[in-house]
Amino acid sequence: MAHEINTPIGIALTGASLMAERTRVIRRDFEAGTLRRPDFADFLDMAGEAAHLMLLNIDRAAQLIQSFKQIAVDQASEERRVFDLRDYIDEVLRSLGVRIKRAAHGVEVDCPADLLIDGYPGALSQVLTNLVMNSIIHGYAPGQHGTLRVAARAVGGDEVELVYADDGRGIPSELHGKVFEPFFTTSRGTGGSGLGLNIVYNIATRRLRGRIALDSAPGRGAAFTLRFPRVAPAERPPA
Repeated sequence: MAHEINTPIGIALTGASLMAERTRVIRRDFEAGTLRRPDFADFLDMAGEAAHLMLLNIDRAAQLIQSFKQIAVDQASEERRVFDLRDYIDEVLRSLGVRIKRAAHGVEVDCPADLLIDGYPGALSQVLTNLVMNSIIHGYAPGQHGTLRVAARAVGGDEVELVYADDGRGIPSELHGKVFEPFFTTSRGTGGSGLGLNIVYNIATRRLRGRIALDSAPGRGAAFTLRFPRVAPAERPPA
């Protein structure tokens, strides 16, 4: 999070420092009576560009902070609310931006605007986060770069289909029945816990009251299709 915010803040700070230095020089020349019209015109151009750059990057930092705050609140509170699916997907991916950029993967999102969900955004953010991290950690060979894709659409009037896919090395068919099991991993020696996809499965089926399926083969990536109710069912009363 800190690394992601540091980039726009650093750019804004650079612009502010440049503007402060150029302002000092212009003031010195003005007070000495040596300020030339072309120098002042250059200063105005620089000041306009620097101000524009600072505004863009401060706004970017503000958006990042808001995304981090909203996702943290959602995951901690498990609050049910109405949310725009496209906007929320963008927020989750923005919060993972530093990890995705470090792995040098591209991201594509295909989701209509104004697709409203009445449910649990925190649960959805955990599903997407675990799927993205699964691709980054397990989906590609060292040094291999690819594209992570998220597509969503309404199915009928009652369901939403969300497909997350990467174009990495894929998963052999004989492992498809095991990937959602707890503690199953092919990367035990490199820090894999085997819990990421099990968490995805449990959230998808229990919290979101949906179902999830895997489509994959060696060399053609992995695609996870999640279907869940557009309006979450009422909570079951405790037994």
